[in-house]
Amino acid sequence: MKIDNSVKTVGNTPAGEQRAKATAAAQPSAPTGDQVQLSSGLQKAEQAIAATPVVDQARVDEIKQAISDGHFKVDANKVADGLIESVRQMLAHQPRQA
Repeated sequence: MKIDNSVKTVGNTPAGEQRAKATAAAQPSAPTGDQVQLSSGLQKAEQAIAATPVVDQARVDEIKQAISDGHFKVDANKVADGLIESVRQMLAHQPRQA
């Protein structure tokens, strides 16, 4: 038995051409040279988001120092409650299986 590694396309078939035309018609083409400008409110929001740090470095440093000093306490009940709640949320968003 010989295995042929060539790939056959369906683009030349009438159905393939119709699909290509339908896809092209569904996607509006933007004229070249046009520019999109955000309103000043959106620009300000974008700048505020860009300036907001992802991590609160001061809080991270505070926790590191507490760990180093041996003052950092972990509330096991709070951690367990958080884990249980996150699992509940994850399960609630899963599709039901029959």
